[in-house]
Amino acid sequence: MKNKMSNLHPAAVVDRFCDKYKVIIFSVLAVVGFTLPFWAEISRVAYRNLIMIALYSMLGMGLNVLTGYTGQVSLGHAGFYAIGAYVTALLMVDGGLNFWLAALIGACGTALVGFLLGLPTLRLTGSYLSIVTLGFCEVVIMILKQWESVTYGNYGVRDIPKPSFFGIELNLPNGGFYLLILTLAVLTGIFCNAVKNSKIGRTFIAIREDELAATMMGIKTGRYKIIAFTISAFITGLAGAFYCTINNGYIEPTNFTFDTSIMILSVVIVGGLGTTRGMVFGAALLWMFPQWFRFLNQWRFVIYGLLLVLMMRFRPQGALGWESTLPYRLTKQTKKLLAARGKPPQAQAADNPDPALNKTTEQ
Repeated sequence: MKNKMSNLHPAAVVDRFCDKYKVIIFSVLAVVGFTLPFWAEISRVAYRNLIMIALYSMLGMGLNVLTGYTGQVSLGHAGFYAIGAYVTALLMVDGGLNFWLAALIGACGTALVGFLLGLPTLRLTGSYLSIVTLGFCEVVIMILKQWESVTYGNYGVRDIPKPSFFGIELNLPNGGFYLLILTLAVLTGIFCNAVKNSKIGRTFIAIREDELAATMMGIKTGRYKIIAFTISAFITGLAGAFYCTINNGYIEPTNFTFDTSIMILSVVIVGGLGTTRGMVFGAALLWMFPQWFRFLNQWRFVIYGLLLVLMMRFRPQGALGWESTLPYRLTKQTKKLLAARGKPPQAQAADNPDPALNKTTEQ
């Protein structure tokens, strides 16, 4: 066993180690993350950086459902981000709703927009889809600037109330914002992993690998593309709903420009397409890099761009996007079927499988 492990690629060794002890690793990181405000003195700047890393991790997970799982590249996710933020902010400021209800409506409204955007893009792939999503983002920004009677135009939405939990206001100094966004990011990661390991997630991956082959297998690719758009938009809109309260109770159209879309896409690509761990790493790296090299003034953006170019040249799968060598996990129903036949899964897999077993395994 030791010799077999020594022959593996270092990334595969790390992958298997993390999978074996994933419960322990996740538990330790969760305990450290959630107890950090209680045993460490953290400045407002540090809180702000941690919050934005968690928020961009969530944004990356949302786009990862569409780009990492399904293979559909979007350059307009800042539009979904803006819709979630503005709907939530306007419902709180003008509608008088509490934060939690406004955030839910904002996320659901964004998911509806994602569903509607997915309908006309069913037959679009590659650069054509990217151009359409880019145009969608620019249309959203233009509406936010011109529809002054509703969105307040370039003036922006001000005095957005902070969320409260059992009467306790969540803000930056008391660590409430940090714990809130961290909880949301963790739940989003769990949800995205559940989607990836489900039948829908495997269908997404089949479309990403070869859409024509997936169509020939009887998969209704258009339906699943719309599902991916809707899920991705919902997560992004929910992140926007929380951002409008974090940003000092003020948002304006320039908070959601094309640069924001590129930042979200960079998180997915640099971290690793199709991985949850990569979204956290990519968000931390891309958000903190300009902070660490601030002393270089404008030259830090040159280094930032050079880093992205080198990443695309030498590590196109992303920093943590290595090919998984873990064995495929059979469902409980499939294991029971194999046990009833008196064969272990390895021996059964070597035989010619029958249609009933194939159908069970795909579920």
